[in-house]
Amino acid sequence: MADVSKIVDDLRAEGDVLDALVADLPDDRWATPTPAAGWTVAHQIGHLAWTDRAALLAATDEDAFAAQLTEAWKNPLGFVDEGAQAEARRAPRELLADWRATRDRLAQVLQDVPAGAKLPWYGPPMSAASMATARLMETWAHGRDVADALGASTEPTARLKHVARLGVRTRDFAYSVHQLAPPAEEFRVELAAPDGAVWVWGPEDAQQRVTGPAADFCLLVTQRIHRDDTALRAVGADAERWLDIAQAFAGPPGTGRDADRTEATR
Repeated sequence: MADVSKIVDDLRAEGDVLDALVADLPDDRWATPTPAAGWTVAHQIGHLAWTDRAALLAATDEDAFAAQLTEAWKNPLGFVDEGAQAEARRAPRELLADWRATRDRLAQVLQDVPAGAKLPWYGPPMSAASMATARLMETWAHGRDVADALGASTEPTARLKHVARLGVRTRDFAYSVHQLAPPAEEFRVELAAPDGAVWVWGPEDAQQRVTGPAADFCLLVTQRIHRDDTALRAVGADAERWLDIAQAFAGPPGTGRDADRTEATR
């Protein structure tokens, strides 16, 4: 069973990294465009604040979340943008304070979710550990967009293992959202971790294999990089196909990022 407390601690740490990038950012720089087309720094933080608030609602009031879900499905391809745009119109200091308070409350609540309980979401229901992992993945991915926009550098950490694991576990989901039948056999995934270790998933004798840097894999499955800009290597036709459609986040197929790194999926 996943250690929820450990994942939540890492979620907090990932949020702190992004927070440090914007904590002293002048108000006018919140309008800086990010690699996600049409999204500024304010949109990125606003999206995280909106989604963290939704996750908090899912963990504390299922009926209220169900009502929100009904509204979202009235505009399934646009409600994420609408939420980010509404948040981005707020004063930067107000938005930042709200995001801080919401993510802190969410971290507390996720640790208290009863074992075995499932939380509703825009995709399949999730355990507290899975929800915390998903929030970490999004915080890291959108944090990369903000860092790129501000010309800041962020070092990969062992926390990426959560993102990589999610990327592996969502293999079949990536196929399904592209209306493709997932391969029957397991893949072998071997990733070089930031500390020099190797993270491994799947049987050692698998015919379909993916190898390369963990950071590149995490960027790919969150669609923050084009495959051609990674050092990932696939062996086998199915593994090759997977790297072209990999998607660790819920929702319809993402558009990914161009090889020239000018466009990102939200």
